[in-house]
Amino acid sequence: MAPQYSPFAYRLRLAAGLALALAMAGCSSKPAPLVPPTPIAGLPDKVELGGVPFYRGRDDQSAPEVLAAALRQQGVTVTPGLVEPALKLDQQHGQLNEAISNAAREYGMVVYPLEPKLEALMFQVAAGFPVLVRYDEGSMFWSQPRYALLVGFDRYHKEVILRAGEQRRLRMPISDFTSAWAKQQHWAVLVQSPRQLPAHVDATRWREAAGKLAQAGQEQAAAQATRTLEAR
Repeated sequence: MAPQYSPFAYRLRLAAGLALALAMAGCSSKPAPLVPPTPIAGLPDKVELGGVPFYRGRDDQSAPEVLAAALRQQGVTVTPGLVEPALKLDQQHGQLNEAISNAAREYGMVVYPLEPKLEALMFQVAAGFPVLVRYDEGSMFWSQPRYALLVGFDRYHKEVILRAGEQRRLRMPISDFTSAWAKQQHWAVLVQSPRQLPAHVDATRWREAAGKLAQAGQEQAAAQATRTLEAR
């Protein structure tokens, strides 16, 4: 014969069983332990450049805001409104990548293109240089290009950190970023003072960037970039 329980005892046993079930469910829903990233020589697992300027804005794919922030990082006193005339936004017809590069050169900066590898971008950030990137923002149903500054990464949590649009500190999974970046042909550049070489500089690429600076009418800045390379 089955044991008989008073209503109180029955409720007590039911509550205990429910608590045990919830506890077991909580244990099973714990996130998987983080897996340490594969070491890359010379690259830290986590970096964030907290002092990089930020201008909030979404018009024109955030190009004026991002370029102004990159120039401010190099000591140029400028705002998004001041760089807009140099971008010639009404004449670009989708050629904003070149417009940004040309505008940066008008301020005497070297526009140094980076390899289409995430590690190449991370090495620059680790050296203290924010990277100007273009990526695809949105979903599989709707998307548009967006410019941003890559200012940090966390390889342990598999995230990058961007100054993008309305967000000063946009944390994005590395897998999402690499996919979105690939959709914009892995476009990534440094807006660099001619007196400061990038990390792991490629001499040929730096000379080509200096040559484009000279073609833009910035001969003195281009000559300084060449001297900086020769003096390393």
